[in-house]
Amino acid sequence: MSDGFQMNNLPFSLLDKKEQELLRSSLDIGYYQKGEVIMAAGKEPEGVFIIFKGRVGEHDVAEQADGAPEHVFVHYTNEDYFGGWSAIRGKAIHNFIAEEETICHILPTKTLLDLMSTNNLFADYFQQNLSAKTEIVQQHGKDQDMAEFMLAKVSDGLIREPLVILEGTSIREATLLMREKKADCLLVRRGNRYGIVTGTDLLDAVVVNELPMSTDIAEIASYRLISVKTDDYLFNALIIMTQQHIERVVVMDDNEMSGIVELTDVLSYFSSHSHVIGLRIERAQTVEDLKTAAQGLDDLIKALVSHGVKIRFAMDLLAAMNGRIIAKLFNIIIPADMQPHVCLLVMGSEGRGEQIMKTDQDNAVIHRDGLVWPGMQETLNRFSETLIEFGFPPCPGNIMVSNPAWVKSLGDWTQMLSDWAARCDGDSQMNLAIAVDAKPVAGNPAIFKASRNWFMRHLRNNDVFFSHFAKASLEFDTPLTFFGNLKDKGQLDIKKGGIFPIVHGIRTIALEYRIKATNTFTRIEALVEAGQLKEKHGKEISEALSLFIGLRLRQQIKRIEVSDDGHDQTPNIIELQSLDKLERDLLRDALHIVKGFKKHLELRYHLGG
Repeated sequence: MSDGFQMNNLPFSLLDKKEQELLRSSLDIGYYQKGEVIMAAGKEPEGVFIIFKGRVGEHDVAEQADGAPEHVFVHYTNEDYFGGWSAIRGKAIHNFIAEEETICHILPTKTLLDLMSTNNLFADYFQQNLSAKTEIVQQHGKDQDMAEFMLAKVSDGLIREPLVILEGTSIREATLLMREKKADCLLVRRGNRYGIVTGTDLLDAVVVNELPMSTDIAEIASYRLISVKTDDYLFNALIIMTQQHIERVVVMDDNEMSGIVELTDVLSYFSSHSHVIGLRIERAQTVEDLKTAAQGLDDLIKALVSHGVKIRFAMDLLAAMNGRIIAKLFNIIIPADMQPHVCLLVMGSEGRGEQIMKTDQDNAVIHRDGLVWPGMQETLNRFSETLIEFGFPPCPGNIMVSNPAWVKSLGDWTQMLSDWAARCDGDSQMNLAIAVDAKPVAGNPAIFKASRNWFMRHLRNNDVFFSHFAKASLEFDTPLTFFGNLKDKGQLDIKKGGIFPIVHGIRTIALEYRIKATNTFTRIEALVEAGQLKEKHGKEISEALSLFIGLRLRQQIKRIEVSDDGHDQTPNIIELQSLDKLERDLLRDALHIVKGFKKHLELRYHLGG
């Protein structure tokens, strides 16, 4: 839906290209049912609302005796916007109510203020009749803090010296220079900024956009560079490039450019085979090509574990690669004209980015209301069958797109979530837990964002729901003896005893505070930042979860290596006798952290007794 945002309408047509890119990247989606209050008088608004579909009335605060609004000031329909004045003031003075099912783009207040601070015309348009300009809050970016990958760093001999040219160089001159230097990209310096131009950019400029060869190369450069530092770990660079679907990052130190790191160099560095999995995924054009690439992931997992990569960051890389495989397969199988109208979700551990060895599929499709696609279910059946061939086992609970119960329109999906939230039975709570960890991987992500944002608003201040939802965290006993030691015979189900209580407990608190992240580690960090967990407590929980996943993974790999079919039939079982003393001590300490966290949940959600 964000691709359909009309930039040629005032005041958005006043923004330059870079500012429009910022606006697009910041847009969110809101879905509202008929009669729902989008913005309430006296409340701080989310930002400016631009109607994509529907009708909204701006109402007086006063109500008649029958509860109906006393006066409607104005109606807003498709491509109209409202809430600008309220966003700048920090408080709405009227009620804005959906008069029919409505979908809006939402421009957050922070982004609105940032754009107003850099574009005077845009600011003047919004500030007509305002008594004073609202103070602009400086945006603070959050540094990425990725952990080590052995001793390999960006500075370890993989930085390429870039080809740098100055603004004012023509496309023709730049192309000849790239040919002479045998470079496939170059950096353009414009003032104190750098932009990147690739060979594809040159082709698009000359062939597709038909720009003259005399055009300044700076005009076609991209200035939204993804960068790393020389002392960053190389594994971090690999994850960033995989997640961003890019083939190079710029190395920057203290705003000074040091060079470029290429994806092929990084993948070759980590690959112990002649082929490079990441490139095979990106280059795959057929199902067979993609299947070949997917089959190399198990070997990659074993290599990562044997080289001592921390579990959390192994999960990040594998989640990114699995996501690319699934998205690529979706793009191959699903007709191109249908892709903008549907959104493929991965859920459960895959949605959280915490599934390393493939256990089962948990996926769903949300599609646009009113979509007419006669062959949809047959196509989705083929998608599920192909994933099984790729090594993604079928879900025992049939939570897959081959099951029509998990293929819903936007309206039906939100209604299904609402129904599950209203019920307290085990199946509803389990399905809801799986669904709230959903992450869009292919198709139109705006459809998912609309459902997620609506559901989070729907649950606001629902203490009864959160109390029932949290209760599942206490369902399984912590496998410790009365004296606090490990139950020392045989096997331990680490999912029930350790992983699930943490994942579901953190999921509950994160949902209560409308944290959109799905990864448990990221949720913990967000809850610490929000003051809902103490920093020390958050770190302990993260370390415990990392330990549980690491122990499970190592035993999964051992069982897979000796199995006949390459599958682990008991993926959550820890064989206690195979652990050394240090591992047993760490496991015991981690389970004590789980026990303490469960006590915290009992007190927080009044679950005693």
